Amino acid sequence: MFINPILIMGISAWAIAQVLKFIISIIAFRKVDIQYLYTGGGMPSSHSALVCACSAGTAFATGLSSPLFAIVTLFSFIVMYDAANVRRETGRQSKILNYITKDWDDIPPEVMDRQLKELLGHTPLQVLVGAVLGIAVGVIGGLLAYR
Repeated sequence: MFINPILIMGISAWAIAQVLKFIISIIAFRKVDIQYLYTGGGMPSSHSALVCACSAGTAFATGLSSPLFAIVTLFSFIVMYDAANVRRETGRQSKILNYITKDWDDIPPEVMDRQLKELLGHTPLQVLVGAVLGIAVGVIGGLLAYR
């Protein structure tokens, strides 16, 4: 039977973050939007939760001084930087482009068949909350799987 505790921790942290994102969106916007169960962006960052759970789980499995923990942790920082900067900036650009093209009648319909997705990246707070959630899932999973 295939059981990989670190994989389970990562997927669990991602799923918890997505459910929290859905609940927070209901509270914040006072409407149910199923999209928040599978979309990127929003609070908390499921990307950060996933990679931090993997990092914390790897720490339990291999130790803090292992090369694998170092690699996974550095990978986590790259993912979180991307979520908070590159993807967030892409979302800002999408908002501007959607605004510019909203009333632009001269653009052929096939070019403007749908709006660009604006909720792509995360604020630093969203990344931090996702990281804390992921570390918590990784620590709890590590304690259950490796102690």
